[in-house]
Amino acid sequence: MSTTAVTATAADASAPASRARTGGPKDGPNLLEHLVGWTLVIVLAMLFTQTGLM
Repeated sequence: MSTTAVTATAADASAPASRARTGGPKDGPNLLEHLVGWTLVIVLAMLFTQTGLM
């Protein structure tokens, strides 16, 4: 193993815990996400009924 690989691994192990979060169970529900999601559901339902697929 080269020296740079060892220092890169050591740097990753000692990285601070204040990194940017990527989501997870502690993220609360976002109102905008809910509104966009339900709008998509309604638009798809309207599309299906207008085209006779339902």
